[in-house]
Amino acid sequence: MTGASGERFSFLLVGAWGLTRLMLLLFVFRVWIFPGPDVTSDVAVIYRSWYEVLSTGTFPLGDVTWQYPPAAALAILSPALLPFLAYTSAFFVLAFLADLVAFGLLLYAGRRPGKSLAGVWVWVVGVPLLGPTVYSRYDVMVTAVVVAAILAGARHPRAMGALAAFAALLKVWPALLLVGTAKRKAWGAAATTAGGLALLFAVSMPGAFAFLTYQRDRGTEVESLGSLVFHIARHHGWEGQVLLNYGSVEFLGPYVDLVSTVALLLTSLAFGWLLMWRLLATRFLAHTLADASFVAVLLFTTTSRVISPQYMVWLVGTAAVCLVFRGSRMGLPAGMVLTACFFTVLEFPIYFANVVGSDGLGITLLVIRNGLLVAASVTAGTLLWRDTVSYPPLPGVPAQTARTQETLTS
Repeated sequence: MTGASGERFSFLLVGAWGLTRLMLLLFVFRVWIFPGPDVTSDVAVIYRSWYEVLSTGTFPLGDVTWQYPPAAALAILSPALLPFLAYTSAFFVLAFLADLVAFGLLLYAGRRPGKSLAGVWVWVVGVPLLGPTVYSRYDVMVTAVVVAAILAGARHPRAMGALAAFAALLKVWPALLLVGTAKRKAWGAAATTAGGLALLFAVSMPGAFAFLTYQRDRGTEVESLGSLVFHIARHHGWEGQVLLNYGSVEFLGPYVDLVSTVALLLTSLAFGWLLMWRLLATRFLAHTLADASFVAVLLFTTTSRVISPQYMVWLVGTAAVCLVFRGSRMGLPAGMVLTACFFTVLEFPIYFANVVGSDGLGITLLVIRNGLLVAASVTAGTLLWRDTVSYPPLPGVPAQTARTQETLTS
């Protein structure tokens, strides 16, 4: 889209982004009250308490709710960049700015020749669908870095690797981006960046990697795929309970360890599939990195023991980058993710009491949301496989020759 029509379309995008983000700011600043529990309390209470500890030069060693890699300290400490604002206000402003950065990157990329603005619309629509939770967690900051990393991947593999490594030290999951790159420079830059930053945190701040133990001890959170077993079992005599555990609302009781183990097994199988795909894939096109990143994050999220609402912003961000590329086939699973975002804001925070109580409405919302994630995972994985492994050969060209040419030209 070019010329005056393109300018008008971009103006419409900017207007839609501005209006929806103004609404989010009004919600997090409590000018308007969003239905359900106050989602901003994590910033006001938990993040602020971590800030006080981190400001002394150490990690929260005795706090089992600290389950994040060392660079997460930078996100928690970032409100210090705006000393003229209270901690919570500064955090919301920085989350808003991270959202703006992601939007700007997607808009810039989408306006380039051969690209599409469809991805920008995914970001514009998907983020507000999740409600004020997006600005009340630091995941939007991580996602902005991920968007930059994937967009840099084709032309600047070293920058992509460095950004992916930095984002992974913010919240682990961005390491999945490396699955889809065929560039050794990206892997080298990622290893160098991750090693350097990890060493820096290890020698400068005690307890940099204590989060690994706390993550290991987590159970089955009430919004996860596995939790549906216990939501239904509670109506048939299951003698367990729902409690705040390791910073989230989890099921505790008989067979919880078994379901958690099954979830970890499913995650392992998903990683195994990704490894097999990586070994068998022979066609890496301009959009393959974005598509593979989206699929990997989908599989990780869907099989996780914890599908917190803020996890959905990861999917919105990676889906948005996919649709910047006209050749991407991820339109259908991206639509499923957007629909899942709508049901996510319904189950948290609006009807979270129903979810915790395992009543009919709560179970229905979880079945729909998690069912959409499963469907999106299967669909996206199938499309990625067909696009890179079992695609039809070019007319009149031997299959292996076509694959080699396409890989080299990407």
